[in-house]
Amino acid sequence: MNKGFTFIDVLVGTALVVIVFLGIFGAYQLGLKVVGQSKNKITATAIANEWLEKIRNLPYQSVGTKGASLPFAVGILDPVTTTIRNNVEYKIEIWVKFIIDEADGIGAADSCNWDYKRAEVKVSWPGRFGGEVKLVTDISPKDKIEEIQTCQAQPGGILSVLVFDAYGVMVSSPLIEVLDSQTGQRIDYAAPLIGKYDFPLATSTYKVIVSKDGYSKEETFGSGEVYQGKTIITPEKPNPIVLLGQITEISFSIDRLSSFSVDTLSPWGSDNFSDTFLDESKISEKSNVIVTGGEVKLATSTEEEEYLPSGYLISIPISAPNLIKWDKFSFSDSEPANTDLKYQIYYASGTDWVLIPDTDLPGNSVGFDLSPVDLSNLATTIYSQLKLRANFSTNSTTNSPTLYDWQVSWITSLPTPIANVTFNLVGSKIVGLDIDDNPIYKNSITTTSDSGGHKDISNLEWDNYTFSVDPATSLDLVETQPSPQPIALNPDTNLAVKLYLDAENSLLLTIQDEETLTPIFSASARLSSPGLGYDKTQYTNEEGQTYFIPLEVGSYNLEVSAPGYLATSTTLFISGDKTETLKLSPTE
Repeated sequence: MNKGFTFIDVLVGTALVVIVFLGIFGAYQLGLKVVGQSKNKITATAIANEWLEKIRNLPYQSVGTKGASLPFAVGILDPVTTTIRNNVEYKIEIWVKFIIDEADGIGAADSCNWDYKRAEVKVSWPGRFGGEVKLVTDISPKDKIEEIQTCQAQPGGILSVLVFDAYGVMVSSPLIEVLDSQTGQRIDYAAPLIGKYDFPLATSTYKVIVSKDGYSKEETFGSGEVYQGKTIITPEKPNPIVLLGQITEISFSIDRLSSFSVDTLSPWGSDNFSDTFLDESKISEKSNVIVTGGEVKLATSTEEEEYLPSGYLISIPISAPNLIKWDKFSFSDSEPANTDLKYQIYYASGTDWVLIPDTDLPGNSVGFDLSPVDLSNLATTIYSQLKLRANFSTNSTTNSPTLYDWQVSWITSLPTPIANVTFNLVGSKIVGLDIDDNPIYKNSITTTSDSGGHKDISNLEWDNYTFSVDPATSLDLVETQPSPQPIALNPDTNLAVKLYLDAENSLLLTIQDEETLTPIFSASARLSSPGLGYDKTQYTNEEGQTYFIPLEVGSYNLEVSAPGYLATSTTLFISGDKTETLKLSPTE
């Protein structure tokens, strides 16, 4: 039997050969690159050293580049030139800069502030494997006479910059940039370890910017500059002027950035006591009634199993933490024919529990059978604790009224988050005045809280900040915490701030499970009024609540839905601060 190669065998073999040779070729290319770069770098280093030797052998007055201006020295060297070595063209760039050394004093303590020169030579080469080499050397005058002669030939002065923090401590290694005040081109820069640097500069006006990673920024301004869309006419820190033979001193203050953690809140909230009668833990007393399976009914006689004619149930004492005022008493029950179920409310008077008189709660002596019952007029100083009583009665031995749940709500001093509030914060520092002599603030921000009524604001400079809301929103900023304003924000700080807001009309909505009365999280609530041009959808928080504010007086449509529940809708008339509780039925 003859054996041969199939087409697939040929393809596989060819692929393997290609893979091997590609690897070899790649390694070969890498080797060429390494060899080429090493060769070019060695040559560039040699060229740079040659130029440094030339510079060191020049007369001190000649060390500089043609056409240079302070802080760079004027001399006989071309700033840019080229040379060819080994068929490679190398670009040679030279800078010679004056250095001010405080070791021998500055100003009146030093007869010449241009102490020595620092020459930098950069040699670069192009191509696929291009690169560059930089070498630096310092050149000093041979004696004091040569130093003074150099000074006399320089038509400039010194800009002395100091940088300190909010507490007056010098900042280490800040970035100090000196710019041409007309073109914005950077003239010189430094990052001094001690936070102080002296720039030898030609006589002119300069813009100075001081910054550091993680720190605030400070800069000078010229008249006519625009800051955050506003034109500065009178700068607070004007661009410094360097005069011939003089030292111009200027200081800057920067420090670590800080942040605010802001909550937008109402000054009040809502809480409640409820019982769905799954057990007897919230019952203080009962007679002739049976509590079972989330229902309360009249008990039956042991012999005939007929319903007893009457009975009652009393809740445990209801203490309302952080009570501002009582709100509503609501209940869910059924009353078949010939049965009755009425409710009364008691209060703690010393050691006794007394029925609230009709003068304060009309109809209480007879009992209530329509839900809800308004409790808002009860004086909290007298009625600080309540008890609920349900009175069961029947004229039928086969029918009993049934109580499914009851609930008392009240207004608390605990705040409720307000979503999507737009607010302003403005610091006290200014960069200057506008044409009408109004201040232009350095730190001014407009932002909006999220759906949970929260906003983190980072990268803020230390300052005294004032918070506000636009009056056009119909929201009033009634209080801040901390208080009073302005609020001091220190360096390297995350400060929690609470903004308490109010309006003439609002709706605090609570969504509960109909069977358990537990709050429903993330229920969708849409409040709309076509006539008022209002249509907004919000979602409930962990307490099953969402707060619509501000609103106009009028009728609104409310649609509520949540996963796993039947949607419901209703119509509300809103005037003032209104609270509303809706219960959703589970789908199963």
